[in-house]
Amino acid sequence: MVQFRFLGRCLFITFVGEKTHYMESPIKFFSGSASRYLSEEIVKCYDPEMELGKSNLIRFSDGEFQPSLNETVRGCTVFIIQSTCPPAENLIELMLMVDAAKRASAYKVVAVIPYFGFARQDRKDKPRVSIGAKVIADVLSASGVDRVMTMDLHADQIQGFFNVPVDHVFASALFVPYIKSLNLDNLVIASPDMGGSKRAKAYSHFLSCSMAIAHKSREEENVVAEMKVIGEVEGKNVVIVDDMIDTAGTVCMASNLMIEKGAKSVRVVATHPVLSGPAYERIEKSSITEVVVTNSIPVKPLSSKIHVLSIGDLFADIIRKVYTHKSISSTFIV
Repeated sequence: MVQFRFLGRCLFITFVGEKTHYMESPIKFFSGSASRYLSEEIVKCYDPEMELGKSNLIRFSDGEFQPSLNETVRGCTVFIIQSTCPPAENLIELMLMVDAAKRASAYKVVAVIPYFGFARQDRKDKPRVSIGAKVIADVLSASGVDRVMTMDLHADQIQGFFNVPVDHVFASALFVPYIKSLNLDNLVIASPDMGGSKRAKAYSHFLSCSMAIAHKSREEENVVAEMKVIGEVEGKNVVIVDDMIDTAGTVCMASNLMIEKGAKSVRVVATHPVLSGPAYERIEKSSITEVVVTNSIPVKPLSSKIHVLSIGDLFADIIRKVYTHKSISSTFIV
């Protein structure tokens, strides 16, 4: 221990030969309204004796709303769990909850965002458009968040948009063991586009199998004009890996094309089940054997082909390591 004392204008430093023990700030969990199902699961996985913090969301007749934390957070490390999936008010609710915790004298506020919305707006791909992911990162930082925890960002460089530390969690810790459990022979890992080739390469390297890429061109947003397969898929069991499924047009077209090219089966593993528009109908009618996703976003039971893996235990483990200042990199496989 180091003791400081002043004598006149001189500073004297004394080293005392005994261990100093620092007390951790108490930990508390709160949930936004869009992710309560997941928040309860994370808390139970973290500590079966712990309960989710009490909060409330007041809605006014003009459409505005105001979240409130109904218990003290003074001096606490607060984890607020909320995916920023549509509608956009989920993001606003998260920011207001962060601000409420900071104004209530929380020691640290960590935003746990399993699905980070607006992540596809990570660059200027045409004139006079915003970089939405950067704007959201700036607004979250301005709301007072001390740390962000998220999973499988659409682009890794989004971490650099934040002015606070970002813990980037990878769903490969769930997907790789699941793929192994299928015991598929002649396995091929495929990417649905060129942008996901790095992810597919990492999976194929770890699983010691070959790789394929579905090269696509778009005429407009969410509409694929043309696609071709790069790599050998004939007689193979193909697993397409991606960070999200939106309208499912790309993965369904890729799977149908690979079956035409002689693939034995095609499965899809994707972290975030956005599943907008005709996604469920497309999946059900496609040649896809199975779609494996996480519960980062609520999934409607509209297709028998969709299998959901829980991220509750994964996030509980990451939160525990972050809270106790331990490394999280050993948790990830790919």
